Amino acid sequence: MVVKITPNDKGNPPGKLADAELHFADGELQGLRLLGFAVWERRTGSGRNVTMPARTYVVNGERRSFALLRPLGNAAAQDRIRDLVLQAYADFEAQTAVAS
Repeated sequence: MVVKITPNDKGNPPGKLADAELHFADGELQGLRLLGFAVWERRTGSGRNVTMPARTYVVNGERRSFALLRPLGNAAAQDRIRDLVLQAYADFEAQTAVAS
C-alpha cells in the first residue's frame, strides 16, 4: 500500500494541509485506491489530525456523517491508518523542504 499526498495549495478550508489516498499495490485490492483522507492542522496548534472517508447526510435538518472506514472490533485499527497518513505527510514535507 502506498499513501499519496496532494497538498492543499489553496489554503481553503483553513487548517487543511493536504488530501491523502491509499493506493493498493498488491493483494486482492491491487489496482484500487481509497479516497477521502485529509490531513489537518489541529485547532490548538499542536500537531496534526487525519480525517477518514465519510458520507454526509441530513436527518431532521441536522447534518451528520457516516464513517466509511470502520474497525471490525479493535478501535485501534484506525490508528494504524492515521499513523501511515501522518508519516507520509511528514515525508512529503521533508521532500518539499529539500527541493526548495
